[in-house]
Amino acid sequence: MALQITAQCVNCWACHDVCPNDAIYQDTPHFLIDDDKCTECLGDHPDPQCAAICPIECAIVDELGDALNPPGSLTHIPIEKIVEMALLPAEYL
Repeated sequence: MALQITAQCVNCWACHDVCPNDAIYQDTPHFLIDDDKCTECLGDHPDPQCAAICPIECAIVDELGDALNPPGSLTHIPIEKIVEMALLPAEYL
């Protein structure tokens, strides 16, 4: 059970310092999460802190590949508009 950071990540560093397990590390082309260290903040916080602070939709996904901040959740742009304007690759919709 571990979260993953996707290619949508813009390397803003917001998540790096809030991880209680130091599971997030800098890599190229974007940050990554160490599967062995990530607990999804269970026992530390009610929600994963990386996703709670992340300003980018679809940048953090769970083990099923579902975005913790899905399209439209932060921007409040209706999903229909996101599709119409091709703002995200199809795999994130």
